[in-house]
Amino acid sequence: MRVLVVGASGFIGKHLVAALSARGDDVGTASLRDPEAAARMADGYDAIVNLAGSNVAQKWTKESKREMLESRTEAPRRFIIALGGLQHHPRAYVSASAVGYYGMSESATFVESSPPGDDFLADICVRWEAEARRAQDLGLRVAIVRTGIALGRDGGALAKIVPPFSAGLGGKIGTGKQWFSWVHVDDVVGIYLLALDGADGTLNASAPHPVTNAEFTKALGSLLHRPTLLPTPTFALRAMLGEGIVAVTQGQRVLPKRTQALGYAFKYPKLEGALQEILSK
Repeated sequence: MRVLVVGASGFIGKHLVAALSARGDDVGTASLRDPEAAARMADGYDAIVNLAGSNVAQKWTKESKREMLESRTEAPRRFIIALGGLQHHPRAYVSASAVGYYGMSESATFVESSPPGDDFLADICVRWEAEARRAQDLGLRVAIVRTGIALGRDGGALAKIVPPFSAGLGGKIGTGKQWFSWVHVDDVVGIYLLALDGADGTLNASAPHPVTNAEFTKALGSLLHRPTLLPTPTFALRAMLGEGIVAVTQGQRVLPKRTQALGYAFKYPKLEGALQEILSK
C-alpha cells in the first residue's frame, strides 16, 4: 500500500511511519503548511493519514487558540478540496481527532457513539472531524481516530511528566479525581493501521482501562521509586497553560468500544504494563 502521512514529524507520526515502513508499505510524507502542494503529492497514493494540527499542550492565548482551530479546519479543507482535482486520488482518508471531543466529566463514560461536549476542545474536534468527512464527497473511505493521552518513551505526555517525577517533584494535579484516558503509542499506531486496512467511521484510540490522575501519579511514582506526596501547584500550571489548564485539571473516561468490536486487541490494556515497557527503555 502507498500511504501519504501528513504531519509525520510529530510523536505519533514518527512511530506510524516506522510501522508502515516495517511492514513493507511505501510511505511518503507531507506538510499542511501548503495544503495545495500537499494534495499534489497525494496523486497516486492509496491512502492518506492526516495527523497535522497545532499543539494544544501550550499556553492558550487568543492567537494560539486560533492556530489550533485553523490548523485542523482551514488547512484540511483546502487540502481536501485540492484532492478533488487529482487524476488519481487516494481511496481512503484517515484523520486524527482527540477524546476531547466528548467534553469533560468526572462521572460519565464515553464511547464512540457518545455525543460531543460543549467546551473549546470539543468544538475543535467536532469541526476537525467535519472537515475530514468532506473526503467522503470525493468517494474516499473516511476513518477518524480519537486519541487519548499518548504515552511513549520519546515524546508525548511522558516526555514532560517523567523529569519532575524522577526528581521527586511529581504529584497529583488538583483533586486527582479527573480521568486520565491514556494509550500506549504502539496501540495508537495499531489502531491507525486498522483504519488504513479497511475500518471506517470513528475509532477511540484509548486504552480499555482508563485511570484517574491520582492512580496514574501513584503508578508512575512507584515505578520510578520516587515520592508523590506533594500535589502539583495549579498556579504554576495556570502560568504555563493559561486557559489550557482545563486539559489537565479536568478529563474524561473514554472506552474503545467500537475499536475493540472491530477486532483490535490492545498490546497494553493496563497502565502498569504500559509504563513498565516504556520506562524499561
